[in-house]
Amino acid sequence: MFPAIIAIALLLTTTLIIISLWLPQTTPDTEKLSPYECGFDPLGTARLPFSMRFFLVAILFLLFDLEIALLLPTPWATNSPTPTTTMLWITTIIILLTLGLIYEWLQGGLEWAE
Repeated sequence: MFPAIIAIALLLTTTLIIISLWLPQTTPDTEKLSPYECGFDPLGTARLPFSMRFFLVAILFLLFDLEIALLLPTPWATNSPTPTTTMLWITTIIILLTLGLIYEWLQGGLEWAE
């Protein structure tokens, strides 16, 4: 069974490589490289700057979300043979979360308007 799966995978890979080499390569011209906005000429630049506040809040969300994800298995971890160690780790994570939130609050990272 396993050699048949390997043979099918190799056959499929070889077939796709041959087809990709056989199909003609298209060369893009200036019309194909120009931006298209529903038939209209583009009005502005394609790259718009974004707020650094938004970027900071997004990074903070990711960091705190990952730390919260560490707390998700705690109901199962409390059934471990050493619940004291488990509770110590949970308390440490919660204290780190709280200290990080207080630090960002004091630094003004959570304020939208100045």
